[in-house]
Amino acid sequence: MATHKVFRLSLPDDRASKVMAYIVRAIPGRTPQCPVPGAASASFPSPAPVPGHREAEEEEEDNEQEPAEIHLCVLWTSGFLGIAYYDTSDSTIHFMPDAPDHESLKLLQRVLDEINPRSIVTSAKQDENMARFLGKLASQEHKEPKRPEIIFLPSVDFGLEISKQRLLSGNYAFIPDSMTTTEKILFLSSVIPFDCLLTVRALGGLLKFLGRRRIGVELEDYNVSVPILGFKKFVLTHLVSIDQDTYSVLQIFKSESHPSVYKVASGLKEGLSLFGILNRCRCKWGEKLLRLWFTRPTLDLGELNSRLDVIQFFLLPQNLDMAQMLHRLLGHIKNVPLILKRMKLSHTKASDWQVLYKPTFCPFLLQTVYSALGLRDACRSLPQAIQLFQDIAQEFSDDLHHIASLIGKVVDFEGSLAENRFTVLPNIDPDIDEKKRRLMGLPSFLTEVARKELENLDSRIPSCSVIYIPLIGFLLSIPRLPSMVEASDFEIEGLDFMFLSEEKLHYRSARTKELDALLGDLHCDIRDQETLWMYQLQCQVLARAAVLSRVLDLASRLDVLLALASAARDYGYSRPRYSPQLLGVRIQNGRHPLMELCARTFVPNSAECGGDRGRVKVITGPNSSGKSIYLKQVGLITFMALVGSFVPAEEAEIGAVDAIFTRIHSCESISLGLSTFMLDLNQVAKAVNNATKQSLVLIDEFGKGTNTVDGLALLAAVLRHWLALGPMCPHIFVATNFLSLVQLQLLPQGPLVQYLTMETCEDGDDLVFFYQVCEGIAKASHASHTAAQAGLPDQLLTRGKEVSDLIRSGKPIKPVKELLKEKQMENYQTLVDKFLKLDLEDPNLDLDLFMSQEVLPAATAIL
Repeated sequence: MATHKVFRLSLPDDRASKVMAYIVRAIPGRTPQCPVPGAASASFPSPAPVPGHREAEEEEEDNEQEPAEIHLCVLWTSGFLGIAYYDTSDSTIHFMPDAPDHESLKLLQRVLDEINPRSIVTSAKQDENMARFLGKLASQEHKEPKRPEIIFLPSVDFGLEISKQRLLSGNYAFIPDSMTTTEKILFLSSVIPFDCLLTVRALGGLLKFLGRRRIGVELEDYNVSVPILGFKKFVLTHLVSIDQDTYSVLQIFKSESHPSVYKVASGLKEGLSLFGILNRCRCKWGEKLLRLWFTRPTLDLGELNSRLDVIQFFLLPQNLDMAQMLHRLLGHIKNVPLILKRMKLSHTKASDWQVLYKPTFCPFLLQTVYSALGLRDACRSLPQAIQLFQDIAQEFSDDLHHIASLIGKVVDFEGSLAENRFTVLPNIDPDIDEKKRRLMGLPSFLTEVARKELENLDSRIPSCSVIYIPLIGFLLSIPRLPSMVEASDFEIEGLDFMFLSEEKLHYRSARTKELDALLGDLHCDIRDQETLWMYQLQCQVLARAAVLSRVLDLASRLDVLLALASAARDYGYSRPRYSPQLLGVRIQNGRHPLMELCARTFVPNSAECGGDRGRVKVITGPNSSGKSIYLKQVGLITFMALVGSFVPAEEAEIGAVDAIFTRIHSCESISLGLSTFMLDLNQVAKAVNNATKQSLVLIDEFGKGTNTVDGLALLAAVLRHWLALGPMCPHIFVATNFLSLVQLQLLPQGPLVQYLTMETCEDGDDLVFFYQVCEGIAKASHASHTAAQAGLPDQLLTRGKEVSDLIRSGKPIKPVKELLKEKQMENYQTLVDKFLKLDLEDPNLDLDLFMSQEVLPAATAIL
């Protein structure tokens, strides 16, 4: 199985703090406008204008500038797109993290429609679908706007390692000269998604193209490089930006090793994840579409409401039987695109025709085409006001009947299975039928021919037979006699020796030659004629391939929505509402969709962020009180609503959320080999660089892994930076154990900040968790109580409380005397052992050296 290298970074705390300061300062006070619709800002400030009185001259120069051009680099591998482009209007590189795309490359077409590139750069080594797409694009000479120039670079220019080196060694005006190489790497990794391998390769190829073409600096000296003033994440209009860290920490996807010993090579299965509990699709393409929806959350309200309308319809009790019937039919929709591809390549198997029509080996498996017709008939009885039902009723045309009729009338399924090739039914082709009859009558006819041949052979030959071998013809087969030892003994008068096989001699005789001329090669003739019928049938099916592809698309969509309806019914989800005027979310009694399945009881919580109040919510409370679950719950409910699913809440209203960012502590992230503090910097820096006023940012345990002062200072600096944006501040939920953030009043007072806590109650020595969010500030962390619940020894808890009290009072912390005495005794014993091992009679013994190197250091440790 292929492995991917992880881009690792590690810096001391002071160096990391310095870089974080650069990152925070690099963000302008106002989010820059994106040059194209839907581009999410991840940029850096351009050099400040020089004050002067030449405004009129500068305006004239601007008017004389050449129109802006966009140069796009794209790669498509294994169903995923990597896209990066350079915009000459602001000398900025835009990138889109690896995104799944259909074989028809619909997402790429949307990108081209939106940015209208002047040139498209790609690898000379291309997939068939990509090559076909680019060929079609290049042929559209008559269309406006002007077709882009297609540029192919050698595949070596898109290598992963060389692309990383180009990115890290680039000369960027926005990076301060005072940064060291290591700081520069950390800085770039906070903006560029190095975990998106295709995007990194596309960026590397784009830099290679820019350097070769010298875009914008064609007339300059070669020591002048193409200006790059920033990197920005590009997001298509209506698509919501979610990075891989968010998918991981929210457990939207979670792959686990499969327990089966037969799946060692690729043994991965979906673990406890949001995708795992919602994926109830019956066909492979439905599951693929659901994953696509998860990787492309959208703000297209028309699309979202159309999905919810179907789910709501199937949640009505009177429609349950219909939903179950449709789900059964969908289980018989097979891999139509693969079959059509085999037809194009003339690699069709007998089983492919069975999948398209009726597999005789399994009478309980309904045929794909008739299953589609069953879906059509059912949808015609459903409300046509729902667009999906109307599309299925209209677009599942009578062409499906025609395909089914052709296959059923032509293909001989039993014969095809028996001979493992395509065969036609009787009465389709009279010529084929006649040849098959002659072929079936051959055994008795050949027996009679063999009897006549035996009469003319030597009396010593006991028997013979006439056999037929395709492509060779009819042969006389004679058993080898004991006297036939040498090759010369095989010669028989009137017969032409051919070969010896399994102690039988094979000859051509005058009669077998007559049979060859009379009957010819029946097997090959029959195969050729049936192959011609198969080709004609393939042409008829391929002529209606668009219908079959549309059937698959609509059936997959219906499959996904039925799966989401089933999950919503079982888990008690409700329909969300969408409000473009609401810049945030409102959730009434929301539940964590995964945690509620694992806990005996689950306490719902509400959340609200919108308008100009409470944009930054600071949540405090003891460990294990539910802060992290609350943050993930807000993120998951928002995500589900942006996919078009019902959500685990009594009510949910979702506004124009354009992105979700998380920095939530997870064991999986630490296992990558990065320190937790480095994860803080990278993940929070991505949010700082990319978040807009419509973004939802979830931060938990920021500063974990570094000293308290640095962690607290950086958290306060990041929050103050966002608060300084005023109405442009993102919607932020931050859970922290840094109570000093509140006690020292490190955040400015005002309506933008709201303090929340997890409600608890002290019952004697016990601390009772209510797991309920309420307004207020936690007065203590209750760390000792949490440690006791985790099972730590009482002696350790007592010592921890003692050290905590000493720190609060500013007194020095002294070691425990019992532990000190125990350590001293160990040192005594070690010194005694060294003396006992000393051989005083050894003539080579140097006592001075022994005392200086062994005794004195040990004595110093003891004293």
